Amino acid sequence: MADAPGPNVPFPPMEAELVSELPSGGGWRYEPKWDGFRGVLENDGGELALWSRNGRPLLRYFPELRALGELMPPHSALDGEIVIARGGALDFDAMQMRLHPAESRVRKLSGEIPATFVVFDLLLWKGRPVHERPIEKRRAELEKVGAGFRLSPVSELVEQGTEWLRTLQAAGFDGVIAKRLGLPYLPGSREGVVKVKPHKTADCVVAGLRWKKGGRDTIATLLLGLYDDEGDLNYVGSAAVGAKNQAEIAAKVLPLVDSKSDRRFSEPNRWGTGELEETPLKPKLVVEVRFDKLEKRRFRHGTRLLRFRPDKNAEDCTWREVRPPRSPDDLAVEDLLR
Repeated sequence: MADAPGPNVPFPPMEAELVSELPSGGGWRYEPKWDGFRGVLENDGGELALWSRNGRPLLRYFPELRALGELMPPHSALDGEIVIARGGALDFDAMQMRLHPAESRVRKLSGEIPATFVVFDLLLWKGRPVHERPIEKRRAELEKVGAGFRLSPVSELVEQGTEWLRTLQAAGFDGVIAKRLGLPYLPGSREGVVKVKPHKTADCVVAGLRWKKGGRDTIATLLLGLYDDEGDLNYVGSAAVGAKNQAEIAAKVLPLVDSKSDRRFSEPNRWGTGELEETPLKPKLVVEVRFDKLEKRRFRHGTRLLRFRPDKNAEDCTWREVRPPRSPDDLAVEDLLR
């Protein structure tokens, strides 16, 4: 089967509004927020396609998912998430590895780190516009026709949503989604769909700083590090320094400028910091920061500086800060897909 020229389903997918806590009081349905690539799987008259949230074809990167086309009649479409699980946890870094231009590499990785398509909504089935029906009726039909697919669990109990927030962090999940009952599928809309992401905190070493453009008058960011098992200080990301905190932070960090060090740092280009001058610091200070996710040994998004930790030694800031051991009651991916 070949990728179709464009989606022929309600598109783009529904989105979710970020909120601070899960809505309660009834009238909502909760489900885990999978951390992978959003995908709409469509069988358009026998031509299978897998569309990203911005309409790009993804099936060539995940050929192992072509078998799902045998489970779908023509003119049917499902909304879901492409994920990779290893050791009971979602692995977003492995997902990014799969987007490789070489077909031989794609085939190799599809065998070594195969992906799973987790379904959470039914859009079309045998040409019927199921997306026009309320979410609870769409889910009921999905459970009837979805034999052979991996369905994301759902619950109408806010207590279950709260429990997922607590027990799924170690498995790499990105939070919990709440969807208002009674609504049809609304392409591209955030109406009636919210998400809660559990922010975590970590104590990190202040390993350096970046100056704002124009000289060494204003600190732009603090550069953060964690120690590995060999005692090396690894760069993990940065925390922005606000204008009102400039004097206080400068007083703490500038006495630690390490003019003898040649330590340098790197950061993804998307932050636009490549031209900012860096200065290494003696690794003496510890700060507590709030973050959401790690990606390739970096904080995926910017962190928020919470406070300095003079009560903690820098050498105690290790990778356990962001990769704590699993607790006995932490759920694994397999627990949700049984």
